[in-house]
Amino acid sequence: MPGSEGYTTMKRRILRLAVGFAGILLMVIVTMAAYAEVQWDRTFEAPYPQIFASGDPAVIERGRYLAYGPAHCAACHTPPEAHAALDRGEEVPMVGGYEWQLPLGTVRAPNITPDSETGIGRYSDPEIARLIRHGVKPNGRVAVPFMEFQNLADDDLTAILSYLRSTEPVRNEVRPTTFNFVGKAVMSTLIRPIGPAVEPPVTAPAEGATIERGEYLVTSVSGCAGCHSQRSLTDGSYTGPRLAGGSPMPVDDDPTRVLTPPNLTPDPQAGHIYEWSPDQFVARFRAGRLVEGSHMPWPQFARMSDEDLEAIYLYLMSIRPVVNETGPIQRKIEP
Repeated sequence: MPGSEGYTTMKRRILRLAVGFAGILLMVIVTMAAYAEVQWDRTFEAPYPQIFASGDPAVIERGRYLAYGPAHCAACHTPPEAHAALDRGEEVPMVGGYEWQLPLGTVRAPNITPDSETGIGRYSDPEIARLIRHGVKPNGRVAVPFMEFQNLADDDLTAILSYLRSTEPVRNEVRPTTFNFVGKAVMSTLIRPIGPAVEPPVTAPAEGATIERGEYLVTSVSGCAGCHSQRSLTDGSYTGPRLAGGSPMPVDDDPTRVLTPPNLTPDPQAGHIYEWSPDQFVARFRAGRLVEGSHMPWPQFARMSDEDLEAIYLYLMSIRPVVNETGPIQRKIEP
């Protein structure tokens, strides 16, 4: 029957179109995969800040305060098995090894002791300064944008570098960060070095309970917006107002709970600290980690001076209120 033959012909055409489309799609996927495999570890140019370590004991001590306090370097650059000692206030060597299991792959914090084979002893001072300020590694590759110290003042960057150089070298080989297909695709197309938006200050604002000092600590040292703001899970870019509350974060080793960084703006309804006094704010930091599994580096922030904590409070109370209800800090979810 002609109708039957026409129907069969149509089926064949549709089948050929489907096969052709599948072939094109496969070619696109293969091309993208090949591009990602070749380009994910591309190199970048960035200036080398002329920052050099100092042997001045006061500068080194300042670096110690920053590394174990407001800049919380030790929170990431120590292995999980050392965190109990770190929480007790011990100055655990920053030998690296902490891992983040992300949709992009496994990100690992490196050894930042001055070991000449496995730590930062392999690199020059300007190479390390470039990594911190511009997100470009000594080999020219981009660093995963976890550290937001682009606008750290020259004297604070010098202090941290000076302290790290002064510590005992510890040999500890940390496996490099590994990316899956999605991670390589993101690294090859979306992730680029992020340098300072403006020329970083030569000196940090003077210590004291001032809004200026608090703004510097919040935006350039302690990375508060990194967690307390909505961010893209793909490339880490900010997708919501700064400090208005972050996205729910799963608790390590407990799939039944998520923790949500609250809104820190002074909104009367949604602001988590709106009704707190300066003394209450400082007291909360002194109390340390109260919520099991909290991602906030409470033990490091608890080491901050009263003046620095008061400065942060004054700055947070001075910013524009944002109406963004983040809900309870912790909640149960179905595993």
